[in-house]
Amino acid sequence: MTAAPPRLAPLQLPAPYGACPFSPPPAYAEAARGGPVTRAALPDGSPCWLISGYREVRAVLADARFSADARTPGFPFLSPAQRQLATQRPSFIRLDDPEHARLRRMVGRDFLVRRMEGLRPGIQRIVDEAIDTLGAAPTPGQPIDLVQDFALPVPSLVICLMLGVPYEDHDLFQSLSRTLLDNTATEAHAARAHRGLTGYLAGLATRKAREPGDDILSRLAARDDLTPEQVASLGFMLLVTGHESTANMSAMCVLALLKNPAAAGRLRDEPGLMPTAVEEMLRSLTIIHLGLARAAKEEVEVGGVTIAAGEGVICMLSSANRDEEVFGRTAPGLDPNRPGARRHLAFGFGVHQCLGQTLARVELQIMLTTLLRRLPNLRLAVPESALTYNTENIVYGLKALPVTW
Repeated sequence: MTAAPPRLAPLQLPAPYGACPFSPPPAYAEAARGGPVTRAALPDGSPCWLISGYREVRAVLADARFSADARTPGFPFLSPAQRQLATQRPSFIRLDDPEHARLRRMVGRDFLVRRMEGLRPGIQRIVDEAIDTLGAAPTPGQPIDLVQDFALPVPSLVICLMLGVPYEDHDLFQSLSRTLLDNTATEAHAARAHRGLTGYLAGLATRKAREPGDDILSRLAARDDLTPEQVASLGFMLLVTGHESTANMSAMCVLALLKNPAAAGRLRDEPGLMPTAVEEMLRSLTIIHLGLARAAKEEVEVGGVTIAAGEGVICMLSSANRDEEVFGRTAPGLDPNRPGARRHLAFGFGVHQCLGQTLARVELQIMLTTLLRRLPNLRLAVPESALTYNTENIVYGLKALPVTW
C-alpha cells in the first residue's frame, strides 16, 4: 500500500455553494481534480477523507471493511445533532450486516420492482388529483408554490398509503422531518423532533396491532420479534426518506425542465424518453450533496491512498455522478437521452443502496410526464435569482418554486 501524498490544507466541510443551483459546492469539484481521495475537515475540526471518484465511491460503498454503523470509531458527522441521533437511535440504514440485512428483509418485499410497477395507476390518480387541486391559471401576482402544492403532497400521500399513516397528520411529520434533516438544528431540537416522530409512530403501531390494515406498519406490528418502538424505528426511516427525497428531487427536476424548454418539449412529445431522462436528472441533480459517511474498520487502500482503521470517509455521490471518465463532459442544457445515465450513484451502491429507489423512479416519471402534458405553459413566476435552496439540509432542494401557467 502507498502512503497518502502531501496535500494542500484539507477542504472545510460543508463547503459554500456557488452560482449554479444545480451544482454542488464548487470546492467539491476542485477537490476531485486533486485526486479521487482527498483530505477534508469536519465542522468540529476533525479530519476525514473525501471520496470523489466514481470507481472509488463504488469501491468504498461495496466494501464491508467500511462501516455504515455510526457508532464505529472515526465515523464522520457534520453536526453534533446528527451524531447524537445516529449513535443513540440508529435506524437500520445505520447498521451493518447481519443486523442491517435482517431488518431490511422485513420491509424489502414491499418495495420489490413488480410491486412498485403495480402502484402506477394509484400514483397516477394521486398526481392527477394534485394537479386538479391546483385549479386554473393563478391570478397574476399570486403564483402557486409547486413545492408545497405538488412536489411535497404527492410522495407524502404515496408513502402514507403504503405505511398506513393517516395523511391528515402530514403537517406533523413533515415539520418534524425538516428538523431532523437540518444540519443546523441543535441537539435538543433534533432529539425533541425524533421523540415526537417515533412516539407518534409507536402509538400508531400499537393501534395497528389491535386493528391491522393492508399496510407496512400493520405487517410489522403483527410480528412477534419487534416491539412497537422497533416498528416505529423502521417506519421512521421509510416515512422521512419516502417523502422528503422525492419531494426535493421532483421540484429540482421541474426547475431543470423549465430552464431547458427544448428538452421539456421533446419529453412532452416523446414521453417514452422520460425514464431515461429521469435517470439523467438523478445523475446530474444528485440531491445528496453532503455524501454518504462510512468509517474504516481496518486499513484499506482506496485510489492509491491508505485509509487507516478508525478514519472516516465521506463518499461524494454528486461528484462521482459528474466523473467525466465515466459520464463524459456534461454539455450545456439537459440531455434527456444520455447514454449510460442509469449507472449513476444517486441512490448509493452496495447493500445499503436506497430501498425505495424503484418507488422514487416511478413517482418521478409519472409526476414529470403528467405535469408536462397537463400544464404545457408552466413557467417560473419569479426571477430565477429569487429562488432559495435548502443548503443547510442533508437533502438539497428548493425551499419554494413559485410558478404560473
